[in-house]
Amino acid sequence: MKVSIITVVYNRAATIERAILSVLGQSYNNIEYIIVDGASKDGTVDIIHQYKDRVHAVVSEKDNGMYDALNKGIRMASGDVVGILHADDEFSNDLVIEKIAERFRANTEVEAVYGDVGFVRNGEDDKIVRYYSSAIFKTKLFTWGFMPAHPTFFCYRRFFEEFGYYRTDMQIAADFDLLLRFLRKHKLYALYIPEMLVKMNMGGKSTNGLSSTLRINKEIKQILKDHQLPSNYLRLYARYFVKVWEFGKKKK
Repeated sequence: MKVSIITVVYNRAATIERAILSVLGQSYNNIEYIIVDGASKDGTVDIIHQYKDRVHAVVSEKDNGMYDALNKGIRMASGDVVGILHADDEFSNDLVIEKIAERFRANTEVEAVYGDVGFVRNGEDDKIVRYYSSAIFKTKLFTWGFMPAHPTFFCYRRFFEEFGYYRTDMQIAADFDLLLRFLRKHKLYALYIPEMLVKMNMGGKSTNGLSSTLRINKEIKQILKDHQLPSNYLRLYARYFVKVWEFGKKKK
């Protein structure tokens, strides 16, 4: 089973090498790694080229944002299963992809998998400051703004062709829309892996202060409306009580 991993990046010279090494260091030996760069100007491309012999495909050109770049990478992929690793993030250990592939191989009914995310601050990769567990997730919780940890989501590539790619009219919440479509609308059989699969840097698009909080909830509300699902801002903001509790959780 070939697993394609997509990293999209723009001006992340400080973190891209860590992400690349995280993929190249995986124990699983049937990985296709694709990097889509948005024409970075800060030295990111120079770092990527240091590993060009071990990366299967590199594209560096202007795009229409992160989700456009992700769609581009997925369309280039030839793997049976597709997942992403953002340029600020890293897999929690070298066995992650092996464990994910094993879940697909062990049960032919499994169509997607996801796990947990640990949040870290830049320069403190070993200190988990917030732990997001996907264990509580049920599809009915989409109407409250909850979803499984998107950076840990892997599914068969064919589902992107069948059910559609990421929306490019959203700045932050297109991952919410995609997971809602795949898991609730199309009812993919997803298996939860009860452990941290990805370390995610604080300060990304979805966690970068008040402006990103307002934006993501506005987009989620619009997505729910587009899918004719009930929701309101009271519900969406209520989930932040859970987020506060996550800061006290420990890494599993």
